[in-house]
Amino acid sequence: MKSTQDGVKVSILDREYFVGCPEEQRAELAAAASYLDKQMRQIQRGGKVIGPDRCAIMAGLNIAHDFLKLREQLTASGEVQNRLRSIREKIDSVMQQDKQLSL
Repeated sequence: MKSTQDGVKVSILDREYFVGCPEEQRAELAAAASYLDKQMRQIQRGGKVIGPDRCAIMAGLNIAHDFLKLREQLTASGEVQNRLRSIREKIDSVMQQDKQLSL
């Protein structure tokens, strides 16, 4: 990665691309480019995909699939947290009522 005043040069499959982005997002952009390069190289090593365009599409599809699975897992985790919070509130309410009855 090479920074310039207006953006970043990234290398993906040995080809350089200039991508404009705010300075505070350059590290994330570099990490994303590195991740994409790694994924595309892995697909190329598999030998079933010919050409950088098809390789990029396959890498994009794989990354999108992983993202959607992760988002689904996080949503499910959030729902579990909401249910646990609701159960905790009910327990606290019952304990508060029990405490008042015993006084």
